[in-house]
Amino acid sequence: MKILVTGGAGFIGSHLVDRLVLDGFDVVVVDNLSSGTLENIRRHIDSKKIEFKQVDLKNRGELHNIFEGVDSVFHFAANPEVRLSTTQPEVHFNENILATFNLLEEMRIHDVKDIVFASSSTVYGEPEEIPVREDALFKPISVYGASKAACEVLIHAYSRLYGIKAVILRYANIIGPRLRHGVIYDLLMKLKNNSEVLEVLGDGTQTRSYLHVKDTIEATITAWMKTTSKYEVYNVGNTDWITVRDIVDIILETTGLKGKTRVVYKPVFHGVGWPGDVKKIALDPGKLMSLGWKPTLSSREAVIETTRSLIREIGFGLLA
Repeated sequence: MKILVTGGAGFIGSHLVDRLVLDGFDVVVVDNLSSGTLENIRRHIDSKKIEFKQVDLKNRGELHNIFEGVDSVFHFAANPEVRLSTTQPEVHFNENILATFNLLEEMRIHDVKDIVFASSSTVYGEPEEIPVREDALFKPISVYGASKAACEVLIHAYSRLYGIKAVILRYANIIGPRLRHGVIYDLLMKLKNNSEVLEVLGDGTQTRSYLHVKDTIEATITAWMKTTSKYEVYNVGNTDWITVRDIVDIILETTGLKGKTRVVYKPVFHGVGWPGDVKKIALDPGKLMSLGWKPTLSSREAVIETTRSLIREIGFGLLA
């Protein structure tokens, strides 16, 4: 099979490319490199195990020649920074909604009948109770979440109208090697620049589940291979959750800075870190687990592993 991966030079996308290459698929990676980097897939390019095309999904004219012989599309291209919702909402409209519409149109024209879409837990907004199931209503509180919800609706329409099989994966706080956004990376970069004081957005009680990217990729492949219906949605998240304060403690312990760094919490509104931030979110992955998948690392273990990986990658230099 020939697999097209959009956003394949990004965080989750590049780990997916690793797995698809390992499993022997022919892989075409499409990425505009706005947030991804060729270093994430350099070894596959150099060994000619993948075909890379620097293409911007926002420009239809660039897409006509990339679908020849493609059997399945993994659509992971997006701007991953949720906080942009408050200052540059048009970025999420263009990078998510417009890009997804253009992709679906090209799939329709070229008769590609299989898509796996990287959606997000942000479509749920701030649910009253956690963990939240797939049948919960869309109530996004960020433009990022609203754009992901809009993409899901577009894909559903194309699935019904044009017979495209669609697997929607609502990811929640995926972490691991190559991560370059989110709380763990941001806190480590702050400590690298100034180890005396650590400013943390929010009051620290924000609650999340965290899933390691290796478990995420296994979940992704499981959902893709085992789904037989034309349209299916799965939560992809861990079965437990921790707070931002827990993450701060893990990072300070791992870097050897516990007791040496003064921590300052900077909450807005009801304790969140910025407008559009969610105080508490965790998913119920029971539907996906019924297919035989389960996480191998807890949220805490995933944070520890990710912290160690990022310390090595960014040259923090304090990890023993």
